[in-house]
Amino acid sequence: MKYFCPFHDKWYQYHKRDNFNSNRFIYGNIGNIRVDPEGSTIISTWNTVPVPPPPEIKSAAVTSKNCALLILDMETTICKSPRCTSTIPNIKSLLDKAREIGMLVIYSIIPSGNPSDIEKQLAPLPNELIVESGVDKFYNTNLNSVLREKGIKTVIITGYAANGVVLHTSISAAIRGYKVIVPVDCMSADIPYAEQYSAWHLAYSPGARNRIALSQTNLIRFLKL
Repeated sequence: MKYFCPFHDKWYQYHKRDNFNSNRFIYGNIGNIRVDPEGSTIISTWNTVPVPPPPEIKSAAVTSKNCALLILDMETTICKSPRCTSTIPNIKSLLDKAREIGMLVIYSIIPSGNPSDIEKQLAPLPNELIVESGVDKFYNTNLNSVLREKGIKTVIITGYAANGVVLHTSISAAIRGYKVIVPVDCMSADIPYAEQYSAWHLAYSPGARNRIALSQTNLIRFLKL
C-alpha cells in the first residue's frame, strides 16, 4: 500500500509488517493521508502530483566573441497560433542586438520547410547559416562543427515549439558542453502546459541543468568584444 503525505509532499510505501503508525508519515490525523492502490503509476496518480514552483529566471551577459543566437523553426507554415506570433517581436529584439554587435546568428527549418518560410521579420541575411533537421538541430547537420569552428561556448536558443525544437536542441547543446540560455518569452507551444513542462525540464533535467539557464529578453545584455 502507498500513502501520500501532504506535509512531506511525497508517497510512502507501507507493508503490513511495518506496524503502521500515522505519526511516522504526517503531523496530524491519518485522515489526511491519501491511499493509493499497490502498483500505481504516474498516470493513475496524475491528479495527486502537486505543481512545482516555477524555475528561476536569470539575467545573462553574452559577447559577440563566443555566443551565437539560434532562431529555430520560426516558419509561417507552423507559427500560426497567437502564442507563437507573440514571440516574434521578442526574438526580433534579440536578433537586432545580436547583429548590432556582430554575433553569429544561425537559423533552422523543418525537413519539409524552405528558407522562404521563415517569418519575414526574422528573415536571415545571405551570410547567415540555415540548418535543416528534425527537433534536434545537432542531428545530421553541421551545426556543431560550425559552432566549434567559430569558438562558440554559449548559445541563445529561441523558436517554436518549446516542447520540440527548443527542448531537444537545448538538451543536445548542453550535453555537448555548451552553455545554453533559453529566453522563455522567445519560445512557445500550442498549449501553455507544453511550455510549462518544457521550462521545468530545461531547468531540472539531470545532466543538462547545470548548463542551461532560463532567462527573458530584457534580462540579456549583449556585449561586443
